[in-house]
Amino acid sequence: MAEAIARHHYADLMESSSAGLMALGAIASPTTAVLAERNVPSAGLASKPLTENSRRAADLIINMSGRPGAWMSHDGGPPVEDWDVGDPYGSDLDVYRKICDDIERCLRDLALRLDHKPDR
Repeated sequence: MAEAIARHHYADLMESSSAGLMALGAIASPTTAVLAERNVPSAGLASKPLTENSRRAADLIINMSGRPGAWMSHDGGPPVEDWDVGDPYGSDLDVYRKICDDIERCLRDLALRLDHKPDR
């Protein structure tokens, strides 16, 4: 959800790519349903694993695993920001909607911080 929302609303501020610790290969149908309700395109989304190459290529890692993400920034890697959002997998649409609301709020906050950097 975060990648799709970021690409749809904040493409001028950030380049988003989503990766997970336990990628399933497919996007859960409730995810695409909630995104469609909000007119956020989900075409091309895929569940991908976080690799060392993708970790090193990032400028910022957003961790939504529910566990502290400090380990992801080891050996001089990019900074990690932990977001306290749940994992809706296996839940009903209302839980997916609530998680989507949380992600949208976090992305709005990140976009405001990025847009107010002195180099912009």
